Amino acid sequence: MKLRRWKAAVTTAVAVLGLTTLSTSAHAADTAALDYVALGDSYSSGVGAGAYSGGDCRRSANAYPELWKANNAPASFAFTACSGATTSDVLAGQLGPVNSGTDLVSISIGGNDAGFADAMTTCVVLGEGACLDAIADARAYIAGTLPGRLDSVYNAISDRAPNARVVVLGYPHIYKVNGTCSFGISETSRAAINSAADDLHSVTSKRAADHGFAYGDMRPAFEGHEICSGDRWLHSTTWPVWESYHPTAQGQSGAYYPVMESLA
Repeated sequence: MKLRRWKAAVTTAVAVLGLTTLSTSAHAADTAALDYVALGDSYSSGVGAGAYSGGDCRRSANAYPELWKANNAPASFAFTACSGATTSDVLAGQLGPVNSGTDLVSISIGGNDAGFADAMTTCVVLGEGACLDAIADARAYIAGTLPGRLDSVYNAISDRAPNARVVVLGYPHIYKVNGTCSFGISETSRAAINSAADDLHSVTSKRAADHGFAYGDMRPAFEGHEICSGDRWLHSTTWPVWESYHPTAQGQSGAYYPVMESLA
């Protein structure tokens, strides 16, 4: 009886191993056949993660598109994401490689349209009152204007690559509210900045869903790793200043890449 049970267990284990091997091989074959284009802004280009190329676009070898390419070996890879990009920049200068043969597109976009970088600078330099005013302006833009701007980009992607899987990635909370920081901007300002990130999530996820795109919420991925968390994967104020409030290399590998991998 024990021998029969042992044989059955071995048979089951071999079967499971065979299925796992087949699944892994199938996944490798699928990704190897993909033509992948990475669009977007600095969170996609990898600002903050070091090892830059692409001039002012600051495309990092540690950015999640590069990590996905290295781990999945797609048939082709075009990396046009660029630091500071807005939806208009994507439409004007990033869509060249996207065509009917494109299988996979990734993108993060919208934060610069809403003036998020300028609002962060205001918060750091001019204090709480000016910060709250700047964040209120950003939130008004996110609610009123950004949905149409996202639609224009998403429509353009679908028109050029109607059969592609499109992965839209959002933005994290920048601060852990009531965290370990004892200096810098006020807790009220930190909470307001996070509220703007929540608005970006709500609008972007809704527009992505309405276009049939996959969406990755980056707030849970960075939970416990915000600025003031004690184990941050985001730069605080830095030199060079343009790396401020962007994911570190660990933020790209530990948060953005796993979310991309799970959705692609």
